[in-house]
Amino acid sequence: MIGLPLVQALRYAWALVAVGLLLPTPAGAGQEPRVLSAKDTLRLNQVGSPTLSPDGEWVLYTQRTRDMEDDQFEQRTQVWRVRIDGTARRQLTQAGSDSRAPAWSPDGALVAFLAARPGTVSGDDTRTQVHVMPADGGEAYPVTAHDEAVASFRFSPDGGRLLFLARDGETEEEERRRTERDDALVVDETFRGTHLWVQDLQTDEMAEINTATRLTEGPFTVANPDWSPDARQIAYERRPNPTANDRWKSDIWVADVESGERRMLYENGGSDVSPRWSPDGRTIAFGANEVEASSTMFRKLYLISPEGGEPRTLLEQFDNQFTTPIWSPDGRRLFWSTGQGTSTTQFAVSIESGAVTVGAVPTGRNGGWDLSTDGTRWVWIHTSPGWPAEVYTVGRDLADPVRLTDANAWLRDEGVELGAVETVQWRNSDGQTIEGVLTKPVGYEDGHRYPFIVNPHGGPSGASLEAFNAQAQFFAGNGYVVLQPNFRGSTNYGQDFVNANIDNWGVTDYDDVMTGVDYAIAAGWADPDRLICYGWSYGGYMSFWISTQTDRFKAISAGAGLANLYSMYSTNDLQDYLASFFGRPWTDEDRYRRHSPIRHVANVTSPMLILHGSADTRVPVEQSVEFYQALKDLGKDVTFVRYPREGHGFTEPRHVMNRLQRYAEFFGEHVDNPPVSERDVDAETETDSEDGSTR
Repeated sequence: MIGLPLVQALRYAWALVAVGLLLPTPAGAGQEPRVLSAKDTLRLNQVGSPTLSPDGEWVLYTQRTRDMEDDQFEQRTQVWRVRIDGTARRQLTQAGSDSRAPAWSPDGALVAFLAARPGTVSGDDTRTQVHVMPADGGEAYPVTAHDEAVASFRFSPDGGRLLFLARDGETEEEERRRTERDDALVVDETFRGTHLWVQDLQTDEMAEINTATRLTEGPFTVANPDWSPDARQIAYERRPNPTANDRWKSDIWVADVESGERRMLYENGGSDVSPRWSPDGRTIAFGANEVEASSTMFRKLYLISPEGGEPRTLLEQFDNQFTTPIWSPDGRRLFWSTGQGTSTTQFAVSIESGAVTVGAVPTGRNGGWDLSTDGTRWVWIHTSPGWPAEVYTVGRDLADPVRLTDANAWLRDEGVELGAVETVQWRNSDGQTIEGVLTKPVGYEDGHRYPFIVNPHGGPSGASLEAFNAQAQFFAGNGYVVLQPNFRGSTNYGQDFVNANIDNWGVTDYDDVMTGVDYAIAAGWADPDRLICYGWSYGGYMSFWISTQTDRFKAISAGAGLANLYSMYSTNDLQDYLASFFGRPWTDEDRYRRHSPIRHVANVTSPMLILHGSADTRVPVEQSVEFYQALKDLGKDVTFVRYPREGHGFTEPRHVMNRLQRYAEFFGEHVDNPPVSERDVDAETETDSEDGSTR
């Protein structure tokens, strides 16, 4: 394994190459810095889905932009192409609808993508279909005409067929009942699964699109298919239904394309995911977790013959997560990417020896890896601490990277200043080392204490990364120090660490958060009299919990938080996940009650801002309703904001802006720190009418 000092040195070199030239120019003396506003966070363009051409000379990727001149802030995703030296960057799709999931045909002559365009199927229907166009640009045309939207697709290795996934449509009876509003649904008995289809392709523009052949059918759902190298078989995941709670019940199946025969290849009590054929077709690699309904137990790498039998297990001693396997062209190694500390890292394992090596990739978030056909080049998405995500390419040795995109040049062109980001460490009460990501305010000066925000992450099986974070930079622009602690229960630090908050919510994680707060004060960054806490999802749970355990915070905001674990169990969509921490409430009631913030709500002294999406199924809005009503009955200082139509993650731009602006106003009011980033917004609402009204 590569030594840690060498990895750190290479990462530092990477940072100079990948980030240094992109940082904005500081404001001049006496000039107020241009900082990131709530509206600016909507302007951040996002790149994704990089894929190398068969000859290794070109890269396809997507770029999502938003029309800031449109009052609706409409966003579009389009397909772009760029040479591996970063030149000849060009937008390929121009339609008024999204184009996504780009792929090269095996001969490199065509570019395929998913899009919903009027007239694709019939009339004004706009179901998503697979479209293709010449690789050097031109008019795109559909090659599928499926009754339902195509969810994903893959060319066969010989280019003659297309494999795609599509959700089952309504039966005539279901359509009739829906139309007549006679549409009562029996819970847990009414599902529409996603299934496999295969379609022959023609090489010319089609006057008539070929009919697809259904490959799977039945009361189950499938995902993540992969062609065998000879294009005769397809490996895929199968699970009982598409519900979130059953996502850990997947098994590996194989289908014969010609005969349609399907057979189970491997099953166990946990999840079996991401099957990938070896280049010689003799082995299928996949990730497996033998523990039922647990996302806290790390998956291991399994290798199995396509004919079945007992699999070989690798990574038994690897104390981290295994994700989607990527085969080297010679079949001797498998690569994958997973979190390690406050970064995501690329790993490789030798098929022969089982030895694991770690790649010297840059600090930050690294994902979306794609390996060239000859195995000499990678492309991927890198998000550095000080800059949003960009597409990069690098040779097999991960040295001398080339940045291929400049998706957010406006940050540099407009001189937007960003806060410095670093990983910090402290000791918790048990003497363990805890890490967190610290974002310093724009214009930070040593020796000056700043209003301080602690922001616990969601999950709890997640982690904060030393990567560009728009919300943290928004607060940095408004003069806050932000600490995002990776408390016990976080991933990226080993199995014992991620398991440490099983039946311990609000105990070990609370200690890690609060010792982090104390560390920030001792380091001279945080003003102890101007402390703020906020979080979302599990971070919302932690915010609720912290509000009941201490009076040190001047203001606390809980977003989409869990308040009553007992009622949460039956009303959310991941009951088995909650049970993996506490058992079932019917047999372990005391555990659920003991760790529920609502039990201690009378202790709250900090002013609270509670936020929640009205359509949230992951953490139902009633969780916030319960805590709000209790605070209201107790005469506490509380504001509750519900966002119509929003689920667990916000998607509507005005809601995204409103949430940030509410944070800034609420926090600023209680720590005497009015938001500076929103001054332009305030100016837009100045009185300009004859009667003095605002607009």
